[in-house]
Amino acid sequence: MNSVVLESVLTCPDCGFAKRETMPTDACQFFYECAYCKKLQRPKPGDCCVLCSFGSVKCPPVQQQRACCG
Repeated sequence: MNSVVLESVLTCPDCGFAKRETMPTDACQFFYECAYCKKLQRPKPGDCCVLCSFGSVKCPPVQQQRACCG
């Protein structure tokens, strides 16, 4: 079994600022405020969380092929 990656680089779709974040393993992250432009990001339609929408790595449940947040 592959190990789960717990860090992801989130890139703001508005300003392009990227920041490495540690992903929660016990909850979804539905909102993310960009540290640079302060805009609040929400998941894209069809994605379970902002990590899956804007991160360099999908959230831990999706990496494990489990249902996420639902």
